[in-house]
Amino acid sequence: MKKNNTVVSITGQGAVSRFDLPPAFVRLRDTSGRALKKLLGRLFERADDALFELADRAGTNKDQTLYFDAMRELRLQRKTIAASVMQYVSQAFNEVGKFRPRQSEGSLDNVDQNSLSLIAHADLEQQVAIDSLIAKLRNRYKDPLQRLSLRVNHLVPGVELADSQVPLSPEIICGGLEKACNNLDMDIRAKLVVLKLFDRLLGNTLGDFYQEANDTLVDAGVLPDAGLTPTAKTQARPAKTTSAPVLPDQGGVAYATFAELSALLQHREGHRQVAEPPGTGESNLDTEQLTALLSEIQASFGQNKASESASLDQQLPRALAAVSQGEARVGQIDNDVIHLVSMLFDFILEDRHLHPVMKALIGRLQIPVLKVALRDRDFFARGGHPARKLLNELALSAIGWSEKRPGQRDPLHEKIQTVVGRVLNDFTDNVSLFDELLADFRRFTDQDRRRRELIEQRVRDAEEGRARQERASTMAESVIQTLSAGKAVPDSVLAVLHEVWIKYLQWVLLREGEDSERWAGAKELTGHLIWSVDPQSVEGSTRGDLLRAAPAIVDDFRAALQEISWDPFAADKAVQDLEKAQTEAFTQLATSPAYRPDPKVLTEAPVAEEPEADEPLADRPEVQIDARWQEQADSLRVGAWVEVRRNDVWLRCKLAAIIRVTEKYIFVNRNGAKVAEYCRAGLASAMAEGNITLLDDGLIFDRALESIIDHLRSTRKD
Repeated sequence: MKKNNTVVSITGQGAVSRFDLPPAFVRLRDTSGRALKKLLGRLFERADDALFELADRAGTNKDQTLYFDAMRELRLQRKTIAASVMQYVSQAFNEVGKFRPRQSEGSLDNVDQNSLSLIAHADLEQQVAIDSLIAKLRNRYKDPLQRLSLRVNHLVPGVELADSQVPLSPEIICGGLEKACNNLDMDIRAKLVVLKLFDRLLGNTLGDFYQEANDTLVDAGVLPDAGLTPTAKTQARPAKTTSAPVLPDQGGVAYATFAELSALLQHREGHRQVAEPPGTGESNLDTEQLTALLSEIQASFGQNKASESASLDQQLPRALAAVSQGEARVGQIDNDVIHLVSMLFDFILEDRHLHPVMKALIGRLQIPVLKVALRDRDFFARGGHPARKLLNELALSAIGWSEKRPGQRDPLHEKIQTVVGRVLNDFTDNVSLFDELLADFRRFTDQDRRRRELIEQRVRDAEEGRARQERASTMAESVIQTLSAGKAVPDSVLAVLHEVWIKYLQWVLLREGEDSERWAGAKELTGHLIWSVDPQSVEGSTRGDLLRAAPAIVDDFRAALQEISWDPFAADKAVQDLEKAQTEAFTQLATSPAYRPDPKVLTEAPVAEEPEADEPLADRPEVQIDARWQEQADSLRVGAWVEVRRNDVWLRCKLAAIIRVTEKYIFVNRNGAKVAEYCRAGLASAMAEGNITLLDDGLIFDRALESIIDHLRSTRKD
């Protein structure tokens, strides 16, 4: 790759954006992302088993502790690691050509030998392990990697990619693992053991992963013969036929040329022309004449309510007849263009993912888009065409839109109205107008997005804070219940524990965390408090132990309440209640050495176990939900748009956050305000019941074109 990392756009008009990515490339990103997520899940499960076996076979306690610590850290961080790797790989796709994996600039080959002493020994060992893993994977999967690189470079011909920059390359995947492992809190020896496990496990599992990635692109029609021998290529090619070309079932949208689409159109059942073929002595309107007639009707087209849901096929013959005194005759090629554009907008006007008001607004662009397609037949195959990108941007911004109440200002609706009006009033044949409007609309949406992101961040922060508070409260209550279970604790002390002491436990947990020494000390002190009012089991030395320990327990209790700035008068009252209960327990021991609590108390007290660190604390319904709905809920990504049914009214909202502590899914409206909250099981249940449906926020033009290809293929005459 060039040293300055210059990026040549696919469209020749600047850096590649996510809107310029070919659909087949986007499909590869999405399908490989799902496959990588499953692969990482299996990877962690196998690593867990392997570390347990190593710990079991360890020769020393030190080594055993090392393996157990590594196993525990991996369990705690597996979701974070997986998310980090997924984000790293996704970034390589979205920033194709610009993204430089960590290894491409940080490998040992690129390190100045004179500066090796500056590299920390632990970092150096980790880097050597990563370099070794990359080299091993490249050597083992040389052929599938070459085919994948060839196909990816074919997809983005305007971008010069080094092998390490090809998404899904070993450098990308291992770079993501290295970045994620940097945050692991473990000794370098344990980290090297983990990396060695990854080395072994990845080496045995990436074969199917790369095969699936290549198959995805082959199914999309991207160099299906790549990597075959000349003889095999000849055998693999279908025989030539005069029938309509069979476009790939998936991903063929970006490379469906007008000629291919026209051929499919000619072979479909019931194909008809917009106007009848010319009679003897009559001639077709040429493209320039047709475009001129379309310009005459452009300003008024789509402004009447009747036209908001009418197909271009239905309206155009009447409109052309009106402006040409009934003498309009359209040539076959132009006729095919009209049908294709009409089918595109039919898809948009029927798309349930867009609000009817927005569909009507976008539908008014049919004539201008038709004029673009008539002048530029590459319009259908060129993903970066400004008119296509503008349509995609308008539809994408409108996904979460809902009508405002009467009298409320609606900036997005006003902006889209302005854009549509500019196109209808100003567009003749200068396509640069679409570039101008696209840039202006993106500035508007960027400002709007930043405003909404600030609000959404406040919602996330508030929800995460509430979730931490809920978890701390539940864990503190669980500690008290567990330690007091089966104990004859006086009511006054129980009240102190549940009303006063629980606040201290929550404070320590929120401040220090559940793995801290302070939290362990707080739990230990809780046990001492309960023991001091009901010392079980009673032995000969119990009375003396209580006499010596009680003052220190009281002092620690008072100091803890002072630390959280508890009301001094309430603290004094709590201390008095504790001391009184301790005195009664001491007296009971003095008068009855064989003292035991009432057996009824032992059997009636509930036993509550402290929850595991990664077990959700909120909303644990026992209802069994079909696994496919649970998988769909788990696959829902932050930023996804859905429709939620409330009292037979559908609300459009976006998943703003997944609170991992409590597994709560927080949804907000387009303004960033919270409108719904679900637990993990509740979300899956709502999906199963049809009360939540996903909205497709993919590029609408590309979805429409893919739908047209499927429709034409299914209706053609074979």
